Amino acid sequence: MKSPVRRLLCLTAAATTVAAALLPLQAMAQAAYPDKPVRFVVPFPPGGGTDVIARIVQGKLQAQLGQTIVIENRGGGGGSLGTDVVAKAPADGYTVLFTLSSHTINPAIFPKLPFDTERDFESVGIVASLPQILVTHPSFEANNVKELIALAKKKPLQFASVGNGSPSHLAGELLNLRAGINITHVPYRGGGPAVTDVIGGQVPMLWVSIPAAAQFVKTGKLKALAVSTVKRSAAFPDVPTMQEAGVADFEVDSWYGMFVPAKTPKPVIDRLNQAMNAAIADPEVKEKLLAQGSEAVGGSPEVLTRTVKTELAKWAKLTKEANIKAE
Repeated sequence: MKSPVRRLLCLTAAATTVAAALLPLQAMAQAAYPDKPVRFVVPFPPGGGTDVIARIVQGKLQAQLGQTIVIENRGGGGGSLGTDVVAKAPADGYTVLFTLSSHTINPAIFPKLPFDTERDFESVGIVASLPQILVTHPSFEANNVKELIALAKKKPLQFASVGNGSPSHLAGELLNLRAGINITHVPYRGGGPAVTDVIGGQVPMLWVSIPAAAQFVKTGKLKALAVSTVKRSAAFPDVPTMQEAGVADFEVDSWYGMFVPAKTPKPVIDRLNQAMNAAIADPEVKEKLLAQGSEAVGGSPEVLTRTVKTELAKWAKLTKEANIKAE
């Protein structure tokens, strides 16, 4: 009869043997990744900047991965609803979050998010970066930022954004703070619906990522007043920066990145990162991104991880200074 200690040793040895036998199977599964379609969750509605950028890189990413990429739009909560879907998805690389820099703003805006921005995700990489652009209906009284500020001091105005906690929300509130004005924020569930309402005259102005507004500015359906970065956009070289327009200490830079649920195996993350970098290095993709006012970035997962950490602190400080809260 085996002693309790001996039985325990036998059970431990058996468990170790089973675990060792499973390791090659796990490695094979990861090596075969992906062997079925990959779901890209875009936490904003169709037609917005994030959706536009995701669809620009979709084709080349599919070619690199050898599998179909299914884009699923889950708008709402400034991106937090779709982000939560990915946070709770299996950590197998088949559900990918394709989002923008509101990912690092939301924790400062929403006190009780259903996920932890750092703990619940692994970085894949930064796809592209670009400015926000301030656009108005063509008939809007102000033709530049100086005239806009003067008008805002005379009468109530509203600005639309793609949602609470989005970079466009932050840009609008930062203008209020730096110019000493109080333009009322009107959040939408994505750039597409917001652009539609500005064109239709329901709201006079909008901060939005350039991809969502580019075609409408070029066709005269929207009027561009300024961009949010310290450098002008290559897509709209005639549109001044906010600092050039006279608003000091103003910068909001947006990036688009890919994340997967925490504990996703590193070989899977590396495969996605390699495919991402190859896709955005393609001349056709670069040209399409540039046409939308964005620039391909790329790099390692660690670059995005560092960006998230830095920006969480940056936006927490700024939202407190500007008293920006969810509405």
